[in-house]
Amino acid sequence: MGIRAISGSVTAPRGFEAAGVSCGIKNRKRDLALIYSEVPATAAAVYTANQFKAAPLWLTQRHLTDGKAQAIVCNSGYANACTGERGKEDALRIAQLIAQELNIPVEMVVVASTGVIGRYLPMRRIEKRIPKLTSLLGDDDNGVAEAILTTDTVAKKVAVEVKLSDSTVRIGGIAKGSGMICPNMATMLAFLTTDARIGPELLQRLLRHSVDKSFNMITIDGDTSTNDMAVILANGLSGGAKINEGSGDCESFAAALDLVAGELAKMIAKDGEGATKLVTISVEGARTFPEAKQVAFVVANSDLVKTALFGQDPNWGRIAAAVGISGVEVKEEKLSISIGNLMVCKNGVGADFSMREARQLLSAPEAKIIINLNQGKQRAQVYTCDLSYDYVKINAKYTT
Repeated sequence: MGIRAISGSVTAPRGFEAAGVSCGIKNRKRDLALIYSEVPATAAAVYTANQFKAAPLWLTQRHLTDGKAQAIVCNSGYANACTGERGKEDALRIAQLIAQELNIPVEMVVVASTGVIGRYLPMRRIEKRIPKLTSLLGDDDNGVAEAILTTDTVAKKVAVEVKLSDSTVRIGGIAKGSGMICPNMATMLAFLTTDARIGPELLQRLLRHSVDKSFNMITIDGDTSTNDMAVILANGLSGGAKINEGSGDCESFAAALDLVAGELAKMIAKDGEGATKLVTISVEGARTFPEAKQVAFVVANSDLVKTALFGQDPNWGRIAAAVGISGVEVKEEKLSISIGNLMVCKNGVGADFSMREARQLLSAPEAKIIINLNQGKQRAQVYTCDLSYDYVKINAKYTT
């Protein structure tokens, strides 16, 4: 399909600019980000399943009813969640100020926040820095990626280029997320840009499909945030024809979008709070995909499994126990479990394996657990991480 990785992130597609500045929420760290399209763009978004949606999500859902947007502004440090009417007023005020600086309608501004729940935004600081933020718009992929982070240890960004029938299209993205991650759409944010020409309904379907295969297949700690959001802007400046559903171009674009979302999702899982390794939980031989997914998530969210992974302890019994409480009907005598290519459980009982080899496999930066239910042909793959001492330290003092 002609997909290749390129440098940059959200400014890699034509007609997009970005910037990140500090407004004092996180002391001297960047904590206010802006992404801007030179022209109005088609927009699509997927939001958290948490009933308590943060004020920015309330506003963004209202602004995107027509499937159009031109700017995304995000602060980190405070989530502006559980802040009542004042929180909604603050979100709207930020949108108004950005719209004024960029000379665009306020409805064309997407607003996002991430950080501590229940604290009001320091609006005077934010208002003071917005003119500086807009004045710095350019190809600052590093600055914008850093400005949306909270407990993340690294910026998460990716960009690709894909050849269509009459043009070359680019897709770029940034994301944040390290803790409170178990998406039904995780504190997780993802902002994607593309210069493809595509309608809002098709873009929404493709984004939802990509999210279901990527961000909705990761977990850090089993908690779903109030602020989760994935947004994509498509400004059409590639010069190509409009992408139509069912076409070869649609298939190629969807594959590129899946790749971008998938890479960002894995970066989030790998950077879990206190994590020492990325862990892939692969469930095979299920009767249905939903059953495979359910088993994978129960195993991936098991504290006992995750602590064993941290300790490089090949305690497959914990994995088997998690499968047994997954709610999926599984026959014990058919269950097999492998650590990488090393089988540790076969037909429901322990296999003859080298503990030393198993520990070596679990000590790698990336580990893989393969669970075969041997009941069908469906499979699912979930990305997670181990649970370390540092996860407790980080979250025990998160607001202090």
